[in-house]
Amino acid sequence: MRRRLDLRSRVALTFAAFGAMAGVLMAISQLVTTHDLGERLIDQTLNAELDDFFARRDRNPHSQPPKTVTLHGYVREKGVTDEELPSFLDPLPPGRHDLTIGTLSYRIAITDHKGARYYFLYDTTLQQKREQRFMILMAASILVIMLIAAVGGFWLVGVVIAPVTELARRVKHRQPDVWDLRLADDFSQDEVGELAHAFDLHLARIRAFMERERAFTADLSHELRTSLAVILGAAEILTADDSLTEKQKNRVARVERAAREMAEMGTALLMMAREERSLTLDEGANLAETVTEAVEKHRFLLKNKPIELTLEVDPELHLAADHGLLFIAVANLIRNAFAYTEQGAIHIRSDRATLTVADTGVGLSTRKTDTLLPRHLTNHEGSGIGLTLVKRICDRYNWTLRLTGHQGRGTTATIQFFPH
Repeated sequence: MRRRLDLRSRVALTFAAFGAMAGVLMAISQLVTTHDLGERLIDQTLNAELDDFFARRDRNPHSQPPKTVTLHGYVREKGVTDEELPSFLDPLPPGRHDLTIGTLSYRIAITDHKGARYYFLYDTTLQQKREQRFMILMAASILVIMLIAAVGGFWLVGVVIAPVTELARRVKHRQPDVWDLRLADDFSQDEVGELAHAFDLHLARIRAFMERERAFTADLSHELRTSLAVILGAAEILTADDSLTEKQKNRVARVERAAREMAEMGTALLMMAREERSLTLDEGANLAETVTEAVEKHRFLLKNKPIELTLEVDPELHLAADHGLLFIAVANLIRNAFAYTEQGAIHIRSDRATLTVADTGVGLSTRKTDTLLPRHLTNHEGSGIGLTLVKRICDRYNWTLRLTGHQGRGTTATIQFFPH
């Protein structure tokens, strides 16, 4: 995702765009005004020259029209062909005309007076060159205005939003456990001060919530561990009792396994409730060791089922994740595969980016299996919050959990650790 410009840059660009727009409008108005004024002056000059020539012709019928650098005049008497008259003037009717001949431009006045037609040509080539230079000057002026507007806007916005910038800096770099520092005390009683006060209120609520959560998790951990320790102790004593039958020992073993799984689940939930700590690969977990541990722990679920178990795990794949949480995620997928596959095959394999657990068991009970798991979606009836917890662990580490398959035709669970 492309990063957006900061507030100062956006306002500076807005100032520059506004300056450019204002400059363009001003340049257009000045160009139109200058062109119109120049045309009016040329027309007034042509009218004055025509009136002067008419007066001279009245006094002397043989007076010649003007022939200067910028003004050329021609007279064609009615019924008489003037060989000096340029051919491009012949088809033009009386009035004012703009005409370009080669590299020269003319403003032409044509009028009839006392049986003769008069053609006066004013050379506007220099005028057009001046207008072109004026356009170049205006374009340069617009660029200068844009630069000044951008620099001025950047500086002005920096002054205006300095309190907002300071508040954003303090909020960004504030440590979560620094509760005594009040933001509102360092800002004036304006909109920024109100915003700082709102931050203080929300931080106070977060602090109270975190304290309640810590107290709850601590009490829950203590009570659960105490109760589970009693259960596990009693199970160990019963297991060592030789007077129990094999069937009774199996039942005690089930109780012990359930208690240990409950202890592991409680540990995982407590770890999920704590604030995440960044881990490196050296501090993280080896996936192959974790998968092997989970397989051995739940191998009893296979019993004497006719199932072919295939294990292909990359021994070099290390993950920057807590070993306990990774084990919970992997163990849930493996336990579901072992428990809900009666025959066929179970394949557990990994590559440099993914872990896949595929079985030929009862399959999924929902049609949309390749979407994000909602809170109570499970792949098998009775699997409880297992997949929900796996999904939460994956979300914690930005992994992707996908479930595919159909009811009665097996399930494939995939955890993608790294994007392809």
